Amino acid sequence: MRRIRIWMTVLLLLTTSGLWAQSAYDFIIRNRNFSASNYCVYPDSVQYHQTPPPAGMHPFYLSHYGRHGSRYLSNRVGYDTPYRMLCKADSLGQLTALGKTVKQELERIINDSEGRWGDLSGIGKQQLRHIASRMIMNYPKIFEGEANIQARSTTINRCVMSMGTTLQQLVAINPQLHIDMNASKRDLWYLNHQDLQLRDSMKSKRATQAYNAFSDPRMKNPRLMQLLFTQTDSLDKSISERWLNYYLLKTALIQQNTHMVDSTKLIDLFTNEDIHLFWQVENVWWYIQHGASLLNGGHQPYSQRYLLRKMIVEADSCIRMKNPGAQLRFGHETVVLPLVCLLGINGFDFKTMKLEELEPKGWWACLVFPMASNIQFVFYRKNNYDRDVIFKVLLNEQEATLPIETDIAPYYHWRDFRKHYLKMLDDYDKL
Repeated sequence: MRRIRIWMTVLLLLTTSGLWAQSAYDFIIRNRNFSASNYCVYPDSVQYHQTPPPAGMHPFYLSHYGRHGSRYLSNRVGYDTPYRMLCKADSLGQLTALGKTVKQELERIINDSEGRWGDLSGIGKQQLRHIASRMIMNYPKIFEGEANIQARSTTINRCVMSMGTTLQQLVAINPQLHIDMNASKRDLWYLNHQDLQLRDSMKSKRATQAYNAFSDPRMKNPRLMQLLFTQTDSLDKSISERWLNYYLLKTALIQQNTHMVDSTKLIDLFTNEDIHLFWQVENVWWYIQHGASLLNGGHQPYSQRYLLRKMIVEADSCIRMKNPGAQLRFGHETVVLPLVCLLGINGFDFKTMKLEELEPKGWWACLVFPMASNIQFVFYRKNNYDRDVIFKVLLNEQEATLPIETDIAPYYHWRDFRKHYLKMLDDYDKL
């Protein structure tokens, strides 16, 4: 419950002040888990304000893309990297008493995760059940009676399980729903498109140099080394201060997504300053990889151009139906973040070459893609013949803004949206 209250405070401050805080440090002091980047837990059970639609308008269709819920670490590498370093030091008699305790704690975490790598956790299932329940609660007309629900997922187990958990909850509330569910490689071209050309351009020489200049001084932690090792001047070459600090902190932060959250104290190894520096490095890394960074051309968000075009085409089709219901899509944070940047939701289309500008400008990736993060387009009209369809966009169930004009904020005219974004996609295809 404390974790939920902190998230509520964060979201309230960011949305009601009209101004992003100048530093994430204040939020990290309140809740260190806020620094976890894509390992953040979903701000579950938060009651968001729902702005009434214009008079006579009612919801009739929902289009969604969501990340899987909270999961275990996807593979052993993140745990093995610090564990092997500690094992090496232990074999040389160079671990302090605290270092031995940390090594044992890593063993316990690894044993708990064995056979569960990348799996949806119990916390993740709860997140998805709650999101599904709020969908029906907030938009009952979309899900009433024998409404049609089309659901598609990538073929990764945690995404399939997320889809299944969501649909199970919807049917538990309304057993009359018609469900069309599938997880097939045939849908990966838009659900999880991998643009090799854009991927190759992520790490341009200029971007790499800028990232290294930003991250190198922030990745050191001599205080941690002195806590764990009896001597730091003659450690084996395989023991890296940079990567021990990085992976130990990531290990500590991902535990908030599992039942281990209340039984591990690894986070206590780090100061608030340590954690803030880690947050800064992670935030910059995600910006270069998926944001509109001018260091590598500013085009990375277009990796999700097929998904956006697909959502527009399918929305156009559903608008012509009497009772279209909902379309739910399940995938990954590496889709959610660039899609948000491509759409320019809440100013996440921000472009810069100066990585130091991200934090004060409010480009905080952790607010976009926590576990179970989602984007929802909720469509409204007066009747089945109404051609002036409007919609609002929700980021993690919170009303969000788009970089297009509107006279009915936070709602937008669908015709304005499709005109703006189809032109944007067409212009990119001409490059």
